[in-house]
This record gives sequence, structure tokens and C-alpha cells, in this order.
Amino acid sequence: MSEAVRVEPSADVDPRARLGAGTTVWHLAQIREEAVVGAECVIGRGAYLGPGVRLGDRVKVQNHALVYEPAVVEDGVFIGPAVVLTNDLYPRAVGVDGRLKRAADWRADGVLLREGCSIGARAVLVAGVTVGRWALVAAGAVVRRDVPDHALVAGVPARRIGWVGRAGQPLAARGPGHWECPATGERYAEEQPGALVLR
Repeated sequence: MSEAVRVEPSADVDPRARLGAGTTVWHLAQIREEAVVGAECVIGRGAYLGPGVRLGDRVKVQNHALVYEPAVVEDGVFIGPAVVLTNDLYPRAVGVDGRLKRAADWRADGVLLREGCSIGARAVLVAGVTVGRWALVAAGAVVRRDVPDHALVAGVPARRIGWVGRAGQPLAARGPGHWECPATGERYAEEQPGALVLR
């Protein structure tokens, strides 16, 4: 028997959205039309998921995070409080003729969050970037370029400052191009500069 979906009465979930089994949607969250939320997800207070946003299973979207369409979020991703996933590189409210821009007047470019990555509180991810598997974006970072698998990035603009394992902890160097997770003992190798793989 599948686990029930829990939606708090103050949440606004469009009837055309799909929520997976065991998902919880907290107070004042908004999930727009055609959004798909996988199983066992947690959507925090005041979070926003735009039209057609896709979330995998066991995703956590913390309080007041804004996930704009057409973002795609894979399984096991953590999106911290007040994170913003943008969708327009050159935003304008009006066109050059002064008329209000409508949906047909621009092309939304979504963010892709790969399996297991984590996005720290108040980070901003610019339209079109991809954050790799198990990567970690530090709180307050502004991500303008793609983030490799297992990278730890921080700053404005975000830059790689280290590597992290699947447990989320910084990896310890174990010789040139070799790394180890202090939490799990998993070993990683940098097969080419800027690309880390689990051995």
C-alpha cells in the first residue's frame, strides 16, 4: 500500500500538478500546473515550484525556495532555504516597444540539478546551469557556470574550492589525483582535470 500524500490546507497545489506517494507539502507552498513531484519529497513552507517543474524522488525543497520552470531536479537533491533557480538570462518586464512582456515573448531556460547534489541556503543558480551529481553549492553562492560531479563550489561567482563525496563531506587528498571520503572510506580519482569519479 502506497503512503499518502500530505498537503497542508494553506498550501496552493494546482489540480493539474502530480505529487508522488509519501510527499509532504507544507504551509503556504505553491505548486503550479503541470509540475511533477516524485515520491517521498518534502516541499517546505512558502516554497514555489513553477509550471512544469520536474522533481525526482526524495527531494527536499526547503522553506521559501523558488524553483522556476523549466527546472529539472533529479532524485535525492537538497535545495536549501531561500534558494533561487532562475530561468531568464536577460530579464525585462517590458519589450522595447514598452508593452508588458508575456510568456510568448521570451524563452525560459531551466536549471538542471543532478542526482544527490545539495544547494546551500540563499544560493542563486543562473538560468541554464547544471549542477553535477553529488556536488555541493555553498550557502550564498551565485552559480553562473556548470558545476562538475562531486565539486564543492562557493563564492560570487561560484568557484570550485574542493571536492565532496556522496556523504557531503569534503574529501581528503590521498596522493596526486586521489581522494577519500572521511565518512564512508569511499575512494575517488581525478581521471582528468576537473572531473572526479568514484573508484
